[in-house]
Amino acid sequence: MEREQLEQLLGGGDDTSLAALSALRTGASYVVWDGTTSAESLATVYGRRLRHTLRRGIETSGLARAVQRLDLHGRPVRLGQIRTADRSWVFMLFLDEDGSTLVACTGVRQTQPGSPRPDTC
Repeated sequence: MEREQLEQLLGGGDDTSLAALSALRTGASYVVWDGTTSAESLATVYGRRLRHTLRRGIETSGLARAVQRLDLHGRPVRLGQIRTADRSWVFMLFLDEDGSTLVACTGVRQTQPGSPRPDTC
């Protein structure tokens, strides 16, 4: 998928999608993988991640909304990822089967090597 196409998909979204768009426009790396995955299974996986990040105090953006949207989507989705240039955030993108519509977007702050985890301070 071309960068410009991905920028268009992120342009009309929520705050998380706009943060991913901003990262993309400022040099973030990205990938959109071939193939699809069950939205229902991803809702289950990301629901577990939501509970984990809440317990650990890990900063996320749009994760609860992404879980809800995946659960309601009911059709397979394609996965994509945007990693900010400074590697401080990773955004996961969930696209419809043909990659023409953004279903959901979530981001998680990455811990830097050697820095304490939020739950160990």
